[in-house]
Amino acid sequence: MEIIDALILGAVQGLTEFLPVSSSGHLELGKAILGDNALPSDSLLFTVVLHAATALSTVVVFRKDIWSIVQSLFRFKSSSETNLALNLALSTLPAAFVGLFFEAEISALFDGKILFVGAMLIITGLLLFLADRAKKTEKPVNAKNAILIGCAQAIAILPGISRSGATIASGVLLGVDKSKVARFSFLMVLPLIFGKILKDLYDGALTQSSIDPWTLFAGFVAAFLVGILACSWMIQLVKKSQLSFFAYYCGAIGLSAILFSLFF
Repeated sequence: MEIIDALILGAVQGLTEFLPVSSSGHLELGKAILGDNALPSDSLLFTVVLHAATALSTVVVFRKDIWSIVQSLFRFKSSSETNLALNLALSTLPAAFVGLFFEAEISALFDGKILFVGAMLIITGLLLFLADRAKKTEKPVNAKNAILIGCAQAIAILPGISRSGATIASGVLLGVDKSKVARFSFLMVLPLIFGKILKDLYDGALTQSSIDPWTLFAGFVAAFLVGILACSWMIQLVKKSQLSFFAYYCGAIGLSAILFSLFF
C-alpha cells in the first residue's frame, strides 16, 4: 500500500465514519478499486488504525460532553451525565460480545467480499429511508433503548452496515430525539474502539504487520482531520432530518458494488 492510497482511504474513513454510508464498506470498496492486495491481517490493522483516528475526532468534537461525564462520575451523584455514562456502558455490551467471541468470523469479512458489502449497503439505505420519515420527538435515550441501539451497533460490525446509520436510525425508530441519538451514537463507539486497540496491543496484533508505519500515519492523519469536519456536519444533517439523500446513495453504491462483483 502506497502513502497516497493511505491518504485516500483515510479521507474516505474520516468522511464515511460519521456520514451514514458505512465506513467499513467504503474502505473495502476503496481497497478493491485501488487494487490493494494486503493480507487480511494487514487489512484489518489498517482499518483499526483509521477507526482510532476517527475516534479521536469524536473526542475533539465532543470534548465538553466527555469532560462533563468524567466530572459527574467523580462526584458520585446521580445526574443526567451519570445516566448517560451508564447508558453508554450498556450500549457497548452487544458489540463487545460479538467482537470477543466472533473475531475470526468478522476478520474474514474484511477480505474483499464486495458482493456482501453491496447487499449490506442496500440494507443501510432502507434503514435510513425509514428513519427519515419517523416522527419528531424529544425523548431521551433510556436503558432499554441503549441496549437496543447497542444491538444495532453490533450488527454494524459487518462491512457495509453503517454504524452511525444503524444506531441513529434504530434510535429514531425507537422514538428518541434525533439530536440526542446522534450525540449518543458518536459517543457510544469510543469505548469499543479504544478497547479494541488495547486488546490488539496486548495480543501483539498491531505489531505483526508488513504495512509501513509512515503509511499508517498518513492514513491516520487524513482520517482524523476529515473526521472532525464530517462529525460536525453530520450532527447538523440529523437535526434537519436530511437522511434521504444518504439512503438513495447507499442503495446506488450497494447496487453498483453487487454489479461490480458479478461482472468484473
